[in-house]
Amino acid sequence: MTEPLPQANTPPATVDDYIAAQPPDRRDALHELRRLILAAVPGAIESISYEMPTYRFPNGHPVYFAGWKHHVSLHDIPAVDPDLEQEVGPYRSGKDTLRFPAAEPIPFDLVSRIVVAISNRSASRRDAPGPKEEP
Repeated sequence: MTEPLPQANTPPATVDDYIAAQPPDRRDALHELRRLILAAVPGAIESISYEMPTYRFPNGHPVYFAGWKHHVSLHDIPAVDPDLEQEVGPYRSGKDTLRFPAAEPIPFDLVSRIVVAISNRSASRRDAPGPKEEP
């Protein structure tokens, strides 16, 4: 099991707090994830849930991201269409988690396409909210 990055004793109150508590070499990637999710899904509501940055889409589906010692993860990522799933597959870690190794660039274009696909799903097709497993 991967250990989370050290955080302050107080849970973050905002996404800015969360990102500021991360090591400097991770902050740019987390800022970019935040920017692209908000740009890709107009109307997404940003908050902190499960002590992670959370984006609830207009269809009700949440997506979370987290910084870890050896990777950055996205949570509550359901199966997507087969072509997109083929690209997503190498990053899958369990049913609904994607892991992007810290030593490699995050495929931001792929992340953008994933969140757009999730936000375009009807509310009746979304999975139950909340991370399913520890990253």
